[in-house]
Amino acid sequence: MNFTKTTEQSSHYEHLEKMLVADLLANINKEDKTVPLAVEKALPQIEALVTKTVAKMKLGGRLFYIGAGTSGRLGIVDASECPPTFGVPFDLVNGIIAGGDKAIRRAVENAEDDKHQAWIDLQEQGIKENDVVIGIAASGTTPYVIGGLEKCNSKNIITGCITCNEGSPIALTAKYPIVVVVGPEFVTGSSRMKAGTAQKLVLNMISTTTMIQLGKVKGNKMVDMQLSNDKLVDRGVKMIMSEIPVDYDKASQLLKEFGSVRKAVDNYNK
Repeated sequence: MNFTKTTEQSSHYEHLEKMLVADLLANINKEDKTVPLAVEKALPQIEALVTKTVAKMKLGGRLFYIGAGTSGRLGIVDASECPPTFGVPFDLVNGIIAGGDKAIRRAVENAEDDKHQAWIDLQEQGIKENDVVIGIAASGTTPYVIGGLEKCNSKNIITGCITCNEGSPIALTAKYPIVVVVGPEFVTGSSRMKAGTAQKLVLNMISTTTMIQLGKVKGNKMVDMQLSNDKLVDRGVKMIMSEIPVDYDKASQLLKEFGSVRKAVDNYNK
C-alpha cells in the first residue's frame, strides 16, 4: 500500500547539532504550537468515536487502548488515570501495550510486528461485543495494532484509532478513525514528539468527555475522585464547601463519613 508518511518526512530544520540551546528550544516550541490546530481539524472524527464509546459504555462496555512503544505507553497513562480521577473501576478503561507490562519501561524486540498477539491480549481481558477498542499508532502501520482491530471488526466490536498519517492501514481498518496530521517532526522520524503530543491531547479528550457523559463530573468538579492522598482530601473538602453551606471542619467530617464528595453532598441535602 502506498501512502505518504508525513511523520517520516525530513524535518523543516537542518544542522540541529549546530543550533544554540535557545534556538533548539524555540524551534521545538514553534513546532509544538501547530499540534492543537491539527487536532482541531479532527474534532468531528473525535466526536463520532466518543459518541459511540459512550453509548457502548452505557450498555456495560469497557474501553481498551492498544498500541506499541510510545503510543502504547500513552494509552496506559490515560487508562491508569481514570480510576483516581473519576472513581471508576480499574478495568473500565484499559491500556494494553505490545510486549506486555515489561514493555512499559523497555522496548521489547519485534513485539509490535506480531499481528496476532493483540487479539490474544484482548481475550485475556475478557473482551466482549459491547467493548470499544482504540488502536494507537503514529505511523498507522503497526501490525500488532492493525491485527487487533481487524479481529475486533470480525467480532462486531467497535474499533477506533488515533494516527498521524492519512490513508494509513490503521486508518482504513478502524471503523472510527481519528487522523491528526502534524507533519514532519523536529528530529526527523521522532514521532514521540509532535505525534505523541497529538495522541496525548486526543486521549485526554476521549476519556474526559466520555467520563463527563457518564456522569462522573458535576459542575466542573471531579466529585467521584479517589481520596488517595492529603492533597486530594483537601480538594474534596473544598469541593464540599463550594456545594453546601458548611465550614472546613464540617466538610472534612462529612467527607470522612461518606467517603466521596458526591455522597457527602447528596446525603447532606437529603
